[in-house]
Amino acid sequence: MEDINTIMKIALASDHRGFDFKKRVASMLTQMGHTVNDFGTTTSTESVDYPDYGLKAARSVGSGDCERGILICGTGIGMSLVANKVKGVRAAVCHNLYTVEMSRRHNDSNVLCIGADVVDQELLEQKVKLWLETPFEGGRHARRVDKIMDVEDGSGI
Repeated sequence: MEDINTIMKIALASDHRGFDFKKRVASMLTQMGHTVNDFGTTTSTESVDYPDYGLKAARSVGSGDCERGILICGTGIGMSLVANKVKGVRAAVCHNLYTVEMSRRHNDSNVLCIGADVVDQELLEQKVKLWLETPFEGGRHARRVDKIMDVEDGSGI
C-alpha cells in the first residue's frame, strides 16, 4: 500500500471545457509539492478533441511514468472512456466526495476524471485533495481489482 503522504508525479490533461479547471488543479498540485506533467490542452478554451490529450496522460499512468492522473472534460465521461482503454489504468468519474473516496478505497483508481460542467470550483479542490490522500484498503478489494486487471491480459473471469 502506498504512503498517502508521498509526493507523486501526476499526469494532467483536459479538453477545452476543462481547461480552466486544469490550470487550477495544476497550481494546487504544485503547491502540494507534486510534480505535474501537463499533457494539454495548453493553449486555450478553443475546441479540441479530448481523446488526443486524455490518451497521452493515461498512457503515462499505464506505463508507470506517472503514479496518478487527473483528466478533465465537460462531464468526465469522455476522458474516463479513453483512459480505461489503456492497460494498467483504473479511471473513475467521480461527481461527489463519496465516489471519490470509494474510487480509491475500494477500486484503487489511479486516474480521476472530473466534469468541469458538473462540479463547482470548491468541490473540485476538495475532490482532488481527498483522492490524493485516500489510501487503497486492499484485502478483499485487492482481489476484485486483480480480477479487473486480469481482463486486460485475457485471463480474466
